[in-house]
Amino acid sequence: MQRFAELIERLEHSRGNNSRVQALVDYFEQTPGATAAWALQVLLGGARRRLITGRRLRQICLEAMPLPEWLFDDCYAQVGDSAETIALLWHQHVDADWGPNADQPLQVWMEELLPAAAALSDDAQAEAVRRLWHGLSPQQLLVANKLLTGGLRVGVAQGLVVKALSRFSGLDEALLQHRLMGGFAPSAAALAALLAPSDGDDTGEVPSRPYPFFLASPLQELLPGDAGDWQAEWKWDGIRGQLIRRSGQGFLWSRGEELLHEAFPELISAAAALPDGTVIDGEVIVWTADADRPAPFNVLQRRLGRKKPGSKLLAECPAAFVAYDLLELGGEDWRPRPLHQRRTALESLIQQLPETADAPGAGRLRLSERLTLDTWEQLEPLRQQARNAGAEGLMLKALDSPYLNGRKRGHWWKHKLDPHTLDAVLLYAQAGSGRRANLFTDYTFGLWNGNGVLVSFAKAYSGLDDGEITALDRWIRAHTTERFGPVRAVEPLQVFELAFEGIQRSTRHKSGIAVRFPRISRWRRDKPAGEADTLATALALLEQAP
Repeated sequence: MQRFAELIERLEHSRGNNSRVQALVDYFEQTPGATAAWALQVLLGGARRRLITGRRLRQICLEAMPLPEWLFDDCYAQVGDSAETIALLWHQHVDADWGPNADQPLQVWMEELLPAAAALSDDAQAEAVRRLWHGLSPQQLLVANKLLTGGLRVGVAQGLVVKALSRFSGLDEALLQHRLMGGFAPSAAALAALLAPSDGDDTGEVPSRPYPFFLASPLQELLPGDAGDWQAEWKWDGIRGQLIRRSGQGFLWSRGEELLHEAFPELISAAAALPDGTVIDGEVIVWTADADRPAPFNVLQRRLGRKKPGSKLLAECPAAFVAYDLLELGGEDWRPRPLHQRRTALESLIQQLPETADAPGAGRLRLSERLTLDTWEQLEPLRQQARNAGAEGLMLKALDSPYLNGRKRGHWWKHKLDPHTLDAVLLYAQAGSGRRANLFTDYTFGLWNGNGVLVSFAKAYSGLDDGEITALDRWIRAHTTERFGPVRAVEPLQVFELAFEGIQRSTRHKSGIAVRFPRISRWRRDKPAGEADTLATALALLEQAP
């Protein structure tokens, strides 16, 4: 645990990606296989299951310390995190210089100590947790508590971890990313397999393994070359996925590396129509066979999280897989080939699927439409048609582009529609967490109803810079009218322009509407609250939505 806690601290204090990568390389070089495998699992975010709640740890801590509850709460308000508050207070009030578990490796903590403590209850659990705490440094204690609560967030992206593994092993980053797709089960054998030299066929060993997704970048300027050098298609609002047919089996993976088999059984059935050794990149979306455009994302949400959707739901919200790209055909990796070759083969593949009503692929595997784009003058008019097509905007892909890993600028671009905006009034505020624990950064906004009353309709947490957050925090403290626990009601005076991607009706919200991805686009200091937008304005946007 000591070595891993030192790694976390070194990563937190490193400046620049190169120093973080070097810290990771140093750790892997010095750490045995099983422990290094568990460290990799944590670094990749695969160990975030909550074993004990932060509230329970707080209780266990208070029971052992001569510290009043109000003082603990005040300390928490300053720190903003239960695990860190305990780590800072424990050594101040408990004499625990040595403990039997302080020198145990991370593997033992993850496989034995933490699960054993979590399995207990009441006094036995409290005693076991405090026994784990004995002898730990504040940094070790912080890491242990974060692992218990599932809240450990390491400040390195997966790409940096893969880069470090590549430097450590000498393997190509793309190969490592591919091997990590679909999850990693921490063990010395799994780590050895991950870092083993390539035999050229990594999919044959694990038929379900998807490829790393190629991601587009936001379009910010006119693209080089002729418009005819680019493929234009709609940017659909669904779940990005890969549909796989290998070894006589079908698999459906989301971009978040989740298997979606049980939630979308009709797509697994559709995969049976594909030739063996096929992988298609595309979008999971709700699209009825007789509709000219897909259903909005909120309809797809009805299918999410349903492991065994019933026949009624399957009939009301039929899923389709809109195919974008061909990644594998006949067991051969097609990603290095140019897009125009992959697209031609994909079109041929989809067109050869059965079309009869009872065929496995009928209506469920759709080819993403290629849009006409002969000149750049056509780009903006085409983008403005996206909403009528039920799309978020356009995708632009270079016809000679290979299928790469992650977000590589220059090949694929997304040109989304401008977001909807509404001017709303700040109604409530709540303090943030972490480094913003002492600032009010979580806001609730309202619109005017027909009776001249402000009705809350959205929450937003982002969009203001540090200076604006500090200024607004001072204003909130000076204009609080009521307190509801951590929430403060404020005088309804401040107006903010909120941007959001979509709007829909909602019976769960008092306003009757819900918006998607709300964020603050600007602070309207020039606008009085009486001139903020109304629910009628929001409903008018709803009528425009596909």
